Amino acid sequence: MRFAVRRALLLAATLAIAALTIGPGFAADAWPTRPVRLIVTLGRGSGVDISARMFADKLSSMWHQPVVVENRPGGDGIVAITSFLGAHDDHTLLVSPVSSFTAHPYFHDTLPYDPKDMIPVALAKKEPGKLNWTTATGFTDFVFAGFLHTVGLKMEKVPYKNPAGAANDLAAGTIQVYMPAFAIVRPQVAAGKVKVLAVTNHSRAPALPETPTATQAGYPSLAFDGLVGIFGSPELPAAARTRIANDVREVAKDPAILAKMTATGQIVMPGDGKEFTASIDQQRAQVAAVAKLFGNKPVH
Repeated sequence: MRFAVRRALLLAATLAIAALTIGPGFAADAWPTRPVRLIVTLGRGSGVDISARMFADKLSSMWHQPVVVENRPGGDGIVAITSFLGAHDDHTLLVSPVSSFTAHPYFHDTLPYDPKDMIPVALAKKEPGKLNWTTATGFTDFVFAGFLHTVGLKMEKVPYKNPAGAANDLAAGTIQVYMPAFAIVRPQVAAGKVKVLAVTNHSRAPALPETPTATQAGYPSLAFDGLVGIFGSPELPAAARTRIANDVREVAKDPAILAKMTATGQIVMPGDGKEFTASIDQQRAQVAAVAKLFGNKPVH
């Protein structure tokens, strides 16, 4: 990877759906009984936001209830997570990249939420320093910082509250390397202002068939699959989780949805609950391995 290139980025977004078993005492068709809120950890224009809005439209028709997307960016996902859990509402769901919370234990001595309260429902298995870099979430901070440490490169990190805001700075050359979802920078790529060097996924993105994976480009330490999941609170009955997972699976089969998600660099890959758990555990292990390089201290 040549960091002399001023406008570069890496990206990841894959989609999988987690199916859960129906529990006793609750009919799947009894939920929802009122409007559903989808709280999103990132701002408008991010990959997870675009996907959440596409699914919300379809799910609203299937559930015969409004499905409203609320963006709560900030605090590397903590603002959205605490809002979601604080609602204590079985009609409020969280839509979040797994990378928004897997690195939290390394950035915060104490967390304002209990990770065990975030119940997986459906998984979307969807980047001396004169050069600057930024990423979309804490996990990608770890991945890229670990890469720089390993290869002995020095670059300055520039933090952004809303990752979508970094796209224009990338195009202008204020930052030189960015690891977001492709959807965030697609306009700049189309305009020829940003160059995609690699995708972090383990397989190539259909929207960028000529772009190699990080592993193919010779940088396997940058390889990971972006996971975007739907989580329910402890108040959400097991049967309701099953209905959500099954309905999301149906929406994912819609040719129009598939085409739109593919265009934003996402890969739709139906999976099950065990794969969801394994993927989260794998990402946590990758964070832990990189954290050891820095003495388990936060990456700045």
